[in-house]
Amino acid sequence: MQVFLAIDLGAGSGRLVAGKFDGAHLSLDEVHRFGNEGVEINGGSYWDTTRLFHDILDGLQIAAKRYGESLVSVATDTWGCDHALLDANGNLLGGHHQYRDPRSNGMQEAMSERIPLDQVYASTGIQPAFYNSSLHLLAERIKGNPCFQIAHRLLFTPDLLAYWLSGVMANERSIASTSQLYNPLTRDWAWDVIDALELPRSIFGEIVRIGTVLGEITESVAARTGAPAKLKVVASAGHDTASAVAGLPMERGGLWLSSGTWSILGVESEKPVTTPDAFAAGLSNEGGVNRTTRLLHNVSGLWLIQECRRHWADNGDDLSYAEMADLAEAAPAHTAFIDPNDPSFATPGDMPQKIQAFCRNSSQPVPETKGEILRVATESLALKYRQVVESLRSVTGRTFAQLHAGGGGIQNELLMQSTANAIGIPVVSGPTEATSCGNIITQMVATGTIRDVTEGRGIVARSMETKTFTPDPEQSWDAHYQRFLAIAHH
Repeated sequence: MQVFLAIDLGAGSGRLVAGKFDGAHLSLDEVHRFGNEGVEINGGSYWDTTRLFHDILDGLQIAAKRYGESLVSVATDTWGCDHALLDANGNLLGGHHQYRDPRSNGMQEAMSERIPLDQVYASTGIQPAFYNSSLHLLAERIKGNPCFQIAHRLLFTPDLLAYWLSGVMANERSIASTSQLYNPLTRDWAWDVIDALELPRSIFGEIVRIGTVLGEITESVAARTGAPAKLKVVASAGHDTASAVAGLPMERGGLWLSSGTWSILGVESEKPVTTPDAFAAGLSNEGGVNRTTRLLHNVSGLWLIQECRRHWADNGDDLSYAEMADLAEAAPAHTAFIDPNDPSFATPGDMPQKIQAFCRNSSQPVPETKGEILRVATESLALKYRQVVESLRSVTGRTFAQLHAGGGGIQNELLMQSTANAIGIPVVSGPTEATSCGNIITQMVATGTIRDVTEGRGIVARSMETKTFTPDPEQSWDAHYQRFLAIAHH
């Protein structure tokens, strides 16, 4: 048996997952789970990254005791965009800011004064957004961050953790592609954007392909954890969505959905699409496995339902997700819709009231019960997915036979069935642990254990449970979709 370790970090928690491969099948073992709480200091938002690394080392120690010499490699995936600066000695400079840090406020306008936003999109394929690394670096430069004076390298979060594990600095392609500073056409940094923002070229290092073996763990990591000194550190698909797509058992070029707090829906494309039509459709281009591009759109996914649950729990009604799903299932269908990406839903708060207010302001029936509110949110997500699929069809000229969905959101069967009904093609859901699977099979390719990601996806298909939701032939959602479009543009 060979064992590969996936370090999977999310915005609220992190975990180490062991992928056990017997030559034919892959099974997963969650070795260690830990919290990831941000820190607020003087109005700034930071990650406690050194604490995260301590927790990662604890997890490696547990894995080493459990699996010993069977351990082959380790790799990290995280959320996108966040970065750190290091000096010439490899020391961290300043705090590790979160993408929600308010320093990016006003930076979109500051960027547009230096370079037209359509030129930025043509060069990077990334949509304007407050969380883009480009804006946070521009904020640091404008505000005169002295760290720039001595900065030697910029590393994104998975790059930084891989450096601390291996002693090797590298910028992995999938995570670099989230920054709005990477050119997917040249597969190099977007130097025109970097120069326009007057960022120092010297901090941008070599971009390595997904699945590069960086080296073995450092002596200090081996001593601290008891892990084998030969344990390889791999630059896997460092962006968690890239790992999730790699872990879906689909054909190359498929239509996919990563369903979690965010819903990210896209298609695996052989080349980037940075046309004005793609820009207008809100599509972004991010790096994928097998030298593909993930042409995608971000949708405010289970956040709506999670925030409803949190609000009700705060008010004494602590419902499980299963109970909420039952309430939604029992509620009447198609009474009202919301636009999940409306700015009013982007921040924490009384989400049920926000949903009711949107319906009231758009002259729709106002949902009153918990089940009605959840039904509106669920069906609206499915219709938003259809809007994205229509954009992808229009921009690429392609048709799609099915949608592959992974992530925690696939456990919501009403959402999966509603999605199939809304988009009119089958939805294949599974695995829930797509991100860990993708991280692990990328390591298996990197270490020569398997031939390629296609073989890895076949292993996932054999090893993990999936379920297919087919469109209900008795239901056409075309009229509902037209209502949704009118409401979304109200």
